[in-house]
Amino acid sequence: MTESAPDLAQAWHDLPRALGLPPAVAVLRATPCDFRVTEDPAMLPEGAGEHLWFLIRKTGWNTADVGQWLGRALGSRPRDVSWAGLKDRHAVTEQWFGVHRPGGNDIPELEAPPEGIEILRVARHGRKLRTGMLQGNHFDLTLRDLDCPPERLGPRLAAIARLGVPNYFGAQRFGRDGGNLDAAWRMLDGMPVRNRQRRGLFLSAARSFLFNQVVAARVRARNWDRPLPGDLMTFTSSNSVFPAAGLDAADPRLPGGDVHPSGPLPGRGGMQPNDVAGALESEVLAPWQAQVDALGRLGLDGARRALRLPVRQLWWRREDAATLRVGFWLPAGAFATAVVRELCDYREGARSST
Repeated sequence: MTESAPDLAQAWHDLPRALGLPPAVAVLRATPCDFRVTEDPAMLPEGAGEHLWFLIRKTGWNTADVGQWLGRALGSRPRDVSWAGLKDRHAVTEQWFGVHRPGGNDIPELEAPPEGIEILRVARHGRKLRTGMLQGNHFDLTLRDLDCPPERLGPRLAAIARLGVPNYFGAQRFGRDGGNLDAAWRMLDGMPVRNRQRRGLFLSAARSFLFNQVVAARVRARNWDRPLPGDLMTFTSSNSVFPAAGLDAADPRLPGGDVHPSGPLPGRGGMQPNDVAGALESEVLAPWQAQVDALGRLGLDGARRALRLPVRQLWWRREDAATLRVGFWLPAGAFATAVVRELCDYREGARSST
């Protein structure tokens, strides 16, 4: 392979914005308390079953480390601990963890958790908590050192609520300083990676980068939010896809933000766009065809992801002249930073890592 991994810091900064240059500059995540995330689970525990579910509020911890602490505290094997999704370290997040623990309906007493971990609720359930068992996440963000004329802020926020934003994978998907993507390129070039978790992170970084390139091309062409001939469409609440030719022109789900054009998560098989949409994807991915082919050889199934990200339940409040609180709901797998970058040119006050 001849293509080297890109400079991720610059690549994220240079991705085109759908709404033009943002009207504000600000600091995001000056402290972990400025970035709050609460899971919107697909289901809640019913009170009986062989799985323990823990609702945990964490601060300054990544998800995997909390899972390791929980497993040790219960004397459980690492493979018996699970969670629905990864959450940022530099944030205050509430998420569910599951532990397989058969043998009655008792709720064990745990040692006092370390600083930064609070157990909010424990209940039993009959099903294992699996990755992706989420409807979405609620975000409550505080932007500091805000520099923006008040008359420009409201219209931009209203446009985000009305139109949504490009569904980019955030920079944190690629690891600190892009390290996961750099490792992914080397792995696709033959470097062995035996650790299953790290291998998954690297493969995800590679596919996310390639997807972002297609989104960026559609944003530049101003067709990221509407179907092209040959497009494959998908839903906000489902990963299933269907040809755009099957979408009625009067279908209210497209302007309503429930149905979207999709882009590729490369791998083997899966439905492929054709016509104009297929030609565009092929052209965009041509410089990385070796990586695309390697992803297929490694056995990943091809998938699709929405190009557009609807932003639901959007609210905002100006705390003072230099501070803005903004909240919204996003579907599972979406990145809050994809929303923030359309609102302001921000810098991180703390490093982010899942």
